[in-house]
Amino acid sequence: MCYIAEKKDSDMANKLDPMDLKQIITLHLDGLSNRKIGKTLGISRNTVNQYMALFKEHELSLKALLALDSASLEELFTTATTLDHSRYNELVKYFDKMRDARQHPGFTFRFHYYEYRVNCKHPYSYTQFMEHYNRKYPKQQGSMKLVHEAGHEVFVDFAGKKLQIIDRETGEEISVEVFIAILPFSQYTYVEACQSQKREDFLQCMGNTLSYYGGVPKAIVSDNLKAAVKRASKFEPDINRSFKEFAQHYNCVINPTRSYAPQDKALVENAVYLVYQRIYYPIRNMQFFSLKALNTEIKRLLTKYNNLLFQRKQTSRKALFHSVECDYLKPLPLSHYQIKGYKRIKVQKIGYVYFNEDKNYYSVPYRYIGKHVQIHYTSSMLEIYFYHERIATHERNFAKGAYTTKKEHLSSTHQQYLDWSPDYFISLAAKHGSATMQLIKELFQYNDYPEVNYKRAMGIIQLHKIYSSERLNKACQRALIGKQLSYKMVKNILDNQLDTEALDPSELDNDQSHIPAHQNIRGASAYK
Repeated sequence: MCYIAEKKDSDMANKLDPMDLKQIITLHLDGLSNRKIGKTLGISRNTVNQYMALFKEHELSLKALLALDSASLEELFTTATTLDHSRYNELVKYFDKMRDARQHPGFTFRFHYYEYRVNCKHPYSYTQFMEHYNRKYPKQQGSMKLVHEAGHEVFVDFAGKKLQIIDRETGEEISVEVFIAILPFSQYTYVEACQSQKREDFLQCMGNTLSYYGGVPKAIVSDNLKAAVKRASKFEPDINRSFKEFAQHYNCVINPTRSYAPQDKALVENAVYLVYQRIYYPIRNMQFFSLKALNTEIKRLLTKYNNLLFQRKQTSRKALFHSVECDYLKPLPLSHYQIKGYKRIKVQKIGYVYFNEDKNYYSVPYRYIGKHVQIHYTSSMLEIYFYHERIATHERNFAKGAYTTKKEHLSSTHQQYLDWSPDYFISLAAKHGSATMQLIKELFQYNDYPEVNYKRAMGIIQLHKIYSSERLNKACQRALIGKQLSYKMVKNILDNQLDTEALDPSELDNDQSHIPAHQNIRGASAYK
């Protein structure tokens, strides 16, 4: 059964990602109101209300819906959001133009509203026009003291200034990034140096951060880093897929800060400044020849920093964290998150996909031959999906040119081919008589590469379908006497019905030659 909500606007096109739906359910189960969920995720409260109503109407519980995979959840709930930024963006552009004329004599808002209404397809009312303007350009802007809940959020960012390590061989200075995380309630801070701000390093630092805290907050508040956000937006940013999967693995949500709103990340910016004082400055004259050595010194200074007493509180960051905030964190999952890579590729005619990262081949169920599939891979595993359905799983094989095969992926013909071996053919031949079994056994006996005789053996055994097992066994008996172990000889015996002729008793004696005595036949003495 598919739940579809009525759209409020014909131009409505933005659809919530299944991971966003899971984030709504996660926050609701954590006890947040719909208003707070919308504020945390940057979604309107009405949209959250709409989805929560659908979730409650569904026959599955919220926990059961949370356990569904993305494809199943997307199929159940195809509701689109009611957010339409194009109309508002058009208004904001007009405000920018109108603001330039504010100082001109005779300026009135009514005049510009009429001009806006004439040139706009879907204009706001005059009341909304003025309301949006006053929100965008308030007469006085003040700051407010934010009250942070324990275990609610963790703020993360990279420091603007880099540190350096020295290459022992070349003496070259290599700049490295510094990752900083802070829990706003206790201000308990984590710092780590890493190679870059790329996705792999960023998610590795995030995993180390949560391990350092020993728990997971409800939300991760990040800056608009490329590793975290694909497309920044003041209202609905597009989160990087790997970062979403990371949050899903740790059962939390992501809330990027707004673009051009430094007040959203004031706490972590202040933490960066303090890290400059407490960590950067003490190591300014020190030299490090590896990232590990640098992080060892950072960890030592970080421990000292977190143990410092606040100026106006008789406690430290660490003490406040362990006495209060750590109890509000969710437990860590049993396993660490492994970053995933993605590849889209076509299944080859032989039923394998070529994975260029490993330069080898992985099997896919044969019914998907010719289809385009998506590969999800980690450092140890490889999964193959077709339209959100996982169709194959393999352990990574790093041997170049190797074929990693699961028997059940092959067609019945190909599965049988995998079973081919000398013992396999000998057991097949045994069903048709002892002579047939003996001929197949001798066929493989004197060959170092038995694969060349697989087709020959199969051809001989399948002759029973035409001539019967009894005749095949007699034909093989005659071929054994003549030492003619070939498909062609056995078939000639059957075609010429030589198997129906009685064997001479002397032919059955292995000590005597099967060649009759004749005066024209010369012996070995003739060649001395």
